[in-house]
Amino acid sequence: MKYRHECKQEINYADMLTLRMRLSAIMNRDEHSLKGSYSVKSLYFDTPDDKALREKINGVNIREKFRLRYYDGDSSVIFLEKKSKINGLCLKQRCSVSAEEVRKLIYGDISWMPKSGRPLCMELYSKMQTQLLAPKTIVDYTREAFTYPAGNVRITLDYNIRTGCSRRDFLDPQVLTVPAGDSPIILEIKWDEFLPDVIRDAVAIPGRRVSAFSKYAQCRIYG
Repeated sequence: MKYRHECKQEINYADMLTLRMRLSAIMNRDEHSLKGSYSVKSLYFDTPDDKALREKINGVNIREKFRLRYYDGDSSVIFLEKKSKINGLCLKQRCSVSAEEVRKLIYGDISWMPKSGRPLCMELYSKMQTQLLAPKTIVDYTREAFTYPAGNVRITLDYNIRTGCSRRDFLDPQVLTVPAGDSPIILEIKWDEFLPDVIRDAVAIPGRRVSAFSKYAQCRIYG
C-alpha cells in the first residue's frame, strides 16, 4: 500500500477550459474518460454523530471514510472504498461488491459481510457494529481524468456536483439528485514521489490556492 500526495483547487469554468486544453496536449485521457467525461456516483458512510464529516471540517490529521462507488450508471461494477489520510498523504483501498450485496447492505442486512472473505468488507462490518457506521448521503458528479506515467500523476476535473438523500435508491441510475448548493469545479492532482515540472506548470492558474474542499461535506448541506 502506498500513500500518495493530493492537492485540490477550486476553479471556475474559464479555468477548466484552459486546463482541459493544456492537459490534453501533454497527458493521456484516463481509460474511463475516452469519451471526454464520465459520471461518478458514491454513497458515503458516517456515524450517527457525523464523525467523518466533523473530522473533515475540523481538519483532523488522521482520518478515514468509507464509500460505495460506481461509474456511468453501470451498477454491474461497484466498488467498496476506504480512503485514509495522514499528514496530508492519501491512501485508497478498494474491493468489488455485487449489486445484490449492496442492496442487502442498504436495507440493513450485513450478515454476509464477515463471511465475504474480503478484508475491506470485514473491516466495514466491524465498524458498522462498533461505530454504527451507516450509509448516509449520495454524492454524484461529472469527472474528466488525465494520467501521466512519470510520478504516476492523475489529474481530475470534477463538476456538476449533486446530492441525493434517498440512500435506498443508490443503485437506480435515474435516482433524483439536486445541485449541492453553489459548488465550484474541483481540480485534483495526485502523485507519488514527485510531480514533474511539466505538470506543475500546466496546472498553474494565477490566483488559485490549495483548497480543502470536500464533495461529501458539500453534499451534506441538506442534512
